[in-house]
Amino acid sequence: MTLKVLAVDDSRTIRDMLKLTLEHAGMELYLAEDGVHGLEVLDGLEPDAIISDINMPRLDGFGFIEAVRGQERHRATPILVLTTESAAELKARARAAGATGWIVKPFDPTKLVKALNMVAG
Repeated sequence: MTLKVLAVDDSRTIRDMLKLTLEHAGMELYLAEDGVHGLEVLDGLEPDAIISDINMPRLDGFGFIEAVRGQERHRATPILVLTTESAAELKARARAAGATGWIVKPFDPTKLVKALNMVAG
C-alpha cells in the first residue's frame, strides 16, 4: 500500500526536500504552502498522514491542525509537526491542537520515513 502524505510548509526548500525524501520512499506526496492552502488541498483528499510546519503565513500550524481535527473524516489522521521550534510549550500547544508527533528541522530523511510508516501503518 502506498502511503499518501500531505505536507504543508511555506519553505520551498523544505517542500523540495520532503518531495525528494518521500517520493524516494515510494510515498504519494501532496504539497501546500501554508495552512489555508493546506486545507484547500486536503479537501477531497484522504491522506494517511499529514506533515505541518508551525510558522506559516495566512494560517499557522496550530490553526491548521485545529481546522483539520475539526473535520470528522480527519479526526484520526496522524499529524506530524515539522519545525525549527523545539520549545516544550509549543510542543504542548501542538499536542493540545491535535498533533500526533513532533520532528525538528533539519530532519533526518530516514527517521522521517520511519516515523510516517509508524504513525500511518
